[in-house]
Amino acid sequence: MADPKGFLTVERELPERRPVDVRIRSWREVYEDFGKDRLEKQASRCMDCGIPFCHQGCPLGNLIPEWNDLVYRTDWHEAIERLHATNNFPEFTGKLCPAPCEAACVLGINSDPVTIKRVEAEIIDRAWDEGWVRPQPPAVRTGKRVAVIGSGPAGLAAAQQLTRAGHDVKVYERDDRVGGLLRYGIPEFKMEKRHLDRRIAQMRAEGTDFKVNVNVGVDITAQELLEGHDAVVLAGGATVRRDLPIPGRELGGIHQAMEYLPLANKVQEGDYAEPPISAEGKHVVVIGGGDTGADCIGTAIRQGAASVTQLEIMPRPPQDRPGSQPWPTYPMLFKMESAHEELADLGGDRLYAINTVEFLGDENGNVRALKVVQVEGPETGFKPVEGTEREIPAQLVTLAMGFLGPQREGLLEQLGVELDQRGNVVRDADYATSVDRVFAAGDMGRGQSLIVWAIAEGRAAAHGVDKYLTGQTTLPYPIPPTARPIA
Repeated sequence: MADPKGFLTVERELPERRPVDVRIRSWREVYEDFGKDRLEKQASRCMDCGIPFCHQGCPLGNLIPEWNDLVYRTDWHEAIERLHATNNFPEFTGKLCPAPCEAACVLGINSDPVTIKRVEAEIIDRAWDEGWVRPQPPAVRTGKRVAVIGSGPAGLAAAQQLTRAGHDVKVYERDDRVGGLLRYGIPEFKMEKRHLDRRIAQMRAEGTDFKVNVNVGVDITAQELLEGHDAVVLAGGATVRRDLPIPGRELGGIHQAMEYLPLANKVQEGDYAEPPISAEGKHVVVIGGGDTGADCIGTAIRQGAASVTQLEIMPRPPQDRPGSQPWPTYPMLFKMESAHEELADLGGDRLYAINTVEFLGDENGNVRALKVVQVEGPETGFKPVEGTEREIPAQLVTLAMGFLGPQREGLLEQLGVELDQRGNVVRDADYATSVDRVFAAGDMGRGQSLIVWAIAEGRAAAHGVDKYLTGQTTLPYPIPPTARPIA
């Protein structure tokens, strides 16, 4: 245990965000530096519980009490060793994960939980600064060839594990750069892409081969893929976007979030001077109250939107954990992300229990407003409240309502893999699909989920592939595919 009285004497503390009027002028990450002395005090709050429920909350099974204790004792080098033992990419989870581990922290029963996510992020940042993160190429090559389809967190985790096991791994990505949604779905102000780039460089140095601008199922057929590899890992993600097929949907200015956000990221990559879809000077409405919606808000604000309004059909979540979501489950609470803070500071609105019933257009065929109505629900099926219809001005609308599963056309149809009732790829306990030599990990198999689940599934799928190819494996197996997410 780090400090027997730490949880009694040290209050939970997080790094401060830069002032709103400063941070919206750039695309840098929003947090100020957090001194290591302050972080060591935060790590001292960990109680090293006899039954550490934070392990249950984390799909990766991160050794949280161990590296909290090591940070408190200033043994940062051993802390990153323990962190990397279960997580290939702690900088991704430390910056982007909603921290189900903190929701499961025993201290959180009657106090503020340990700042697990911040400790994790600071450990890996320190490790990079100190030069402790180095390529780990395999000592022996097996000669087995593995194709990984998709370079998001699941694909990257599977690829790194399999490369280190000695296999020749080739990652296929249909975008022009490696990273999947980490590259083009996550705005720079949430995670600067330098964190991703140095991991890709590490993986290349280890021997992983990346092929971009390759749409498997179009540029390469499933048959060609199977003929050229001993195993295939499907890690393409749940890319089918939920749409809003209401009157006026065909109007100009209405875009899926994943049409809008990647273009803003491409500006930061230097591909465009200005984004082809911009919020500058426009009234913007974001439909969807989740993390992707928040990303759209922060992006629109930085592009100079005249106003931003976020709509969510569900009622506003509670501030505190409700009785129906007891510890240690992950509660659905009202969140104030950095983008929401910026929205409030600039006078924007977050509207709950609102349904959009029609897009209204101007004489040029572009959206000019949304017709919305207050609803009751979800128990009543989102029944409209009489007399609450109104219009909200909008020249740009982003649809951030989630995803419906993997793309069926192309590769999945050609392979003929079995799908479940939700349209996700069916896997067995070793992440093998119904087609011999084909495995599936991440959102493609479990549906839309968290980065931490994607990394866990990528690691577990690598376990299954390595066992299939060699008859045995020492790779870890974090989570069976039948486990359901708590977040």
